[in-house]
Amino acid sequence: MSELHNPVLQWYDEHARDLPWRSPGATPWSVMVSEFMLQQTPVARVLPVHGRWLSRWPTPADLAVEATGEAVRAWGRLGYPRRALRLHAAATAIVERHGGEVPSSYVELRQLPGIGDYTAAAIATFAYGRRHVVLDTNVRRVFARTLQGVEFPAAAVTRAERDLAAGVLPADQQTAATWSVAVMELGALVCSAANPACAACPVADLCAWSAAGYPAYDGPPRKVQTWAGTDRQCRGRLLAVLRDSDGPVHRSRLDAAWVEDSQRLRCLASLVADKLIVPVEDDAYALP
Repeated sequence: MSELHNPVLQWYDEHARDLPWRSPGATPWSVMVSEFMLQQTPVARVLPVHGRWLSRWPTPADLAVEATGEAVRAWGRLGYPRRALRLHAAATAIVERHGGEVPSSYVELRQLPGIGDYTAAAIATFAYGRRHVVLDTNVRRVFARTLQGVEFPAAAVTRAERDLAAGVLPADQQTAATWSVAVMELGALVCSAANPACAACPVADLCAWSAAGYPAYDGPPRKVQTWAGTDRQCRGRLLAVLRDSDGPVHRSRLDAAWVEDSQRLRCLASLVADKLIVPVEDDAYALP
């Protein structure tokens, strides 16, 4: 075993957050929903939406029979609403191909709509205790610092990075699953991007970045997400009008929600193209 294992696993035993998708009674569907919702979205924002979603649709079959527009409406203000459509599509495929049960194998999960490498590995690991390399942003940052001695990983996952993570993955399947979530939690709570709490880190004395004197990141400029005035904000504003309405919304209400004409028209067209909204009669729009 890596010398990192015991201190990280012991730290997780003491400090793991009590999250519904980690509870002993959590279903694979609960884990799957959480993984879709947590993409680029903080836990605090996900928690209430996840709870309402599972109360309304406790199984994939419950979601699959609904209109896609209801998934978009229930997604609320989590952002990146195409994730709601992908989750609906995945639920439908689970009903059609797997008898309504979330599959446990990485290969079968990868074949579902909207599920890539990370999400398939995460569901198989966290829902079924399988042994996979799970590389989200938090895990990659922890490994970059502790194992490579750099502040941040490369923009995209590299083969060398994946091999490095595989090299410290415990051989025992259940221990590997716990290790994966423990490293993720360490990255979220201690080894954070902006203000790492190195004094509270259980492996500070084993960290290559610490040993090197915390050298500053010197790679390509890191992307900084903006919001105000962007198409993302405009799309969100327009979609909110439709989400908060019981039926079709006349174009005039959307015009009032975003005053800049060319951007509003562009974003309306993109929402239609993404199948998040549909045009209806009398110059109106509705959720699908």
